[in-house]
Amino acid sequence: MVEEFNQIVRLLDTDVKGNFQTVHALTKVHGISNMFSNAICSSLNVDKTKKIGELSSEEIKRIESAVQNPDNIPNWLYNRQKDLETGKDSHLLRSDLKFQKDMDIKNLRKIKCYRGVRHSLGLPVRGQKTRSNFRKGKTVGVRKKGITQAKTDKK
Repeated sequence: MVEEFNQIVRLLDTDVKGNFQTVHALTKVHGISNMFSNAICSSLNVDKTKKIGELSSEEIKRIESAVQNPDNIPNWLYNRQKDLETGKDSHLLRSDLKFQKDMDIKNLRKIKCYRGVRHSLGLPVRGQKTRSNFRKGKTVGVRKKGITQAKTDKK
């Protein structure tokens, strides 16, 4: 029996090309990492190397339900551990993850901690040096006006 191959698969409100392997196709959804997609495939006994376009609609529904309710996945794979408001571990996807990240940054700005101040100034947050990188926006380092004045003063 010849199975139907889908060129584009709708997976968790995301269009994925059908020629990707199942493990790599899951990572195309915002919020799913390589480790999490590997754990999903292992827990459902889905062939990881099989193309996502070859999977049946029942298998895709099983994958979607397992991603939305990851019960038999270890908590350390979740992308939202020990939430500040609820204190629970959860795994967020797509727009929920983007919204929660924005709310976290707004909270950091509101309490005016070091990371929040760096976010609001548009500077690097995690301790990188700013002399040679992050030069977009404000000028950092030598200005041309200072150089030309120095040359004219020497003459």
